[in-house]
Amino acid sequence: MPGIPFIKDFKFDYGTAMEVTPLIRRVVARNPSPFTFKGTGTYVIGHGNVAIVDPGPDMQDHIDAVLNAVRGETVTHIFVTHTHVDHVPATPAIARATGAKVYSYGPHPRPPTGEKPEEAGDLAFAPDIKLNDGDVVAGDGWNVEAVYTPGHISNHLCFAVKEDNALLTGDHVMGWSTAVISPPDGNMADYFASLRKLLPREETLYVPTHGSEIRNPNPFVQSYIEHRLGREAQIMARLQEGPQTIPQMVAKNYADTPMHLHAAAGRSMLAHLVQMVKDGRVRAEDGQARSDSTYRL
Repeated sequence: MPGIPFIKDFKFDYGTAMEVTPLIRRVVARNPSPFTFKGTGTYVIGHGNVAIVDPGPDMQDHIDAVLNAVRGETVTHIFVTHTHVDHVPATPAIARATGAKVYSYGPHPRPPTGEKPEEAGDLAFAPDIKLNDGDVVAGDGWNVEAVYTPGHISNHLCFAVKEDNALLTGDHVMGWSTAVISPPDGNMADYFASLRKLLPREETLYVPTHGSEIRNPNPFVQSYIEHRLGREAQIMARLQEGPQTIPQMVAKNYADTPMHLHAAAGRSMLAHLVQMVKDGRVRAEDGQARSDSTYRL
């Protein structure tokens, strides 16, 4: 299966603001995990009058570090890429401390009954100002464009910092791993479309919330797409052997992945299968693609 040139030499100090570009600084939260890499990156855009992107988890040491990074400056905007709990719960504290308005695509999607997403969201979050695809917010010496990129979650935005020709990619494109696409809100068709949406864009640097920045991003995004197509090919190979469940296919297709990540891999496989059943490439025993279904060609 096609490999992705992940960047492993991520340099940072917890609680310290580090310059990424002339306009962008990063503060990493001390919340490392199999899903956050070294931790959630909160970003500061600009100097003097600044914006904060993804305030991060509700951890007092991280909130203090972010506020310390902007000490002596005025926070005029808070941007949120999406509403998973490693990105957004610190937002109320940062907003109270700074008086800044919060901008995002919208609140966390309410999960329907049935499948439970792999990643938890902040159901209490609501932005002050809704951003739609293509909206541009002007600051003091910087302009940020909202780029709607559903797939990982339906309210996901990337943020293009025009002056640095950089794209803050949230969890849509990460420097250390591919995103988990977890139904019911995670949608593989949307994810493919959102990846392809980035290919004609002009940004030369991607800055993800988890992991190091990505230079020459177009081939990197293409490798993401090829990786997902490779996962679909693996599913088809398993089903050519006969009817299979998701756990059976995960055990073979993710044999080189630690066992504690197999549940997350199963969620992304389910997202593939939901789309493959919808497309007619794969059949589920009762016509519904679920985590406990048996699949066949």
